[in-house]
Amino acid sequence: MGEDFVVKLPELDYAALAPMLILFGAACLGVLVEAFVPRRARNTVQLVLGLLALVAALVAVLMHAPDVTDANALTGAQSLSIDQAGLFLQGAILVLAIVALLLFGERTLENGGPFVAQAAITVGSELDRRQAAKESGATEVYPLAVFAVAGMMLFVTANNLLVMFVALEVFSLPLYLLCALARRKRLLSQEAALKYFLLGAYASAFFLFGLAMIYGFAGAVDFRAIHASVTDSTNSPILLFIGLAMLSIGLLFKAAAAPFHVWTPDVYQGAPTAVTAFMAACTKVAAFGALARVLYVGFDGLGWEFTPVLGVIAVLTMLIGAILAVTQTDLKRLLAYSSIANAGYLLVGVLGGGKQGLSSMLFYLVAYGFLVIAAFAMLTLVRDADGEATHLARWAGLGKRSPLFAGVFTFLLLGFAGIPLTSGFVAKFAVFGAGINGDQTWLVLFGVLSSIILAFPYLRVVVMMWLSEPGETTPSVSIPGMLTSTALMIGVLVTLVLGVWPSPLLDLTTDVSNFIR
Repeated sequence: MGEDFVVKLPELDYAALAPMLILFGAACLGVLVEAFVPRRARNTVQLVLGLLALVAALVAVLMHAPDVTDANALTGAQSLSIDQAGLFLQGAILVLAIVALLLFGERTLENGGPFVAQAAITVGSELDRRQAAKESGATEVYPLAVFAVAGMMLFVTANNLLVMFVALEVFSLPLYLLCALARRKRLLSQEAALKYFLLGAYASAFFLFGLAMIYGFAGAVDFRAIHASVTDSTNSPILLFIGLAMLSIGLLFKAAAAPFHVWTPDVYQGAPTAVTAFMAACTKVAAFGALARVLYVGFDGLGWEFTPVLGVIAVLTMLIGAILAVTQTDLKRLLAYSSIANAGYLLVGVLGGGKQGLSSMLFYLVAYGFLVIAAFAMLTLVRDADGEATHLARWAGLGKRSPLFAGVFTFLLLGFAGIPLTSGFVAKFAVFGAGINGDQTWLVLFGVLSSIILAFPYLRVVVMMWLSEPGETTPSVSIPGMLTSTALMIGVLVTLVLGVWPSPLLDLTTDVSNFIR
């Protein structure tokens, strides 16, 4: 009699889930650290805990990778797909998060670090000015970042739209909070966080409505059932098309693709630069990893229907990002529009389809992630009495005042422009090649055109640094601390190595370019 009431839990592959479990556990432990560890030691403890958790999760990913097969990729009642592509995306998120977290921990560039001590204090008050000058920054940023990374890892391996929605919220909510915690320019930071939160809530609502529409069409939310319904169902496809459109809005918002990009410049400018670097690298991987899984696994039977629409979005994204980047006078906003244009290039790889399209997208995500973290790390070094000096005019003549700094930043800008011997060139060559092979030559033509336009603002910065005379308002370049130096060195070396010797990573991305349904 009692056996009738026994609930059988789904079998779980704990080795596959170990990276996410480690991060969720470490984030919870970080919350306890906030409560019980003295404030003076809290930053060191939280930084070490966060880095150890990320490294342990990365080791767990690497140890599980050789055991992955098509037969054991699905786990958790088939709601998660820990396949080769998913493990690669998880590994990329973890490696980029480790480098970005080093910028969170930097305390030598500014007294107290880049984060405000108490976000609830009224902006501009005497107490606000006092804490900005003296008090040590908030340390709850570390568990928030670890929570976000865990959500991203769940996001890219979700084999179920409901799990994907939960993961979307898990990594989005900490990002909304992190954007509001800048030590300097507090009002701008809080405004950026509010905009990100409101627009992100709308995007999440679109995703949830799309999920409901897909359920109405397929009667299920897992990708295998959706794929079967797309190919075999006799139901009216109206719910299917509306649902896919709404899902795409939620995913393209996170990817910063036009016309869902409007939050990006304001948030990139207002958020603490360390958080901006973290978002620009890791969120991009999560968004495109999930988008590719949705299109390649659940809706690949609709290729003829969604490819033209996403192609138009890719063209708009590339052109809007490139053209508006030309008009920017703030370097953080310039890199924001650069991020938008790069989302368009990534869409070219996604729409290229097949193994080559997925492989080129994975390579691009890694190359761009290290490049953008290094670029934002450089922005933290140019400072005056008010903090970071990101206005373009302030960088005039910086090459004569600090040739080494200007040389490194010039190399990074050339990487963004796609100049040979940088990872940016190889990444663009890979996605454009995938686009041509996938009969998307028209997208490649727009991609080349936008790349030419986008090269202008990068080269303008180079010209201003080297050919202008330094003025009285030209800020000084701070000596980077050990953490910032490490992050910067890693980003520059990866950009150089992938530009000169990209074959190992290209071979790896080709080997892992398959999703399991």
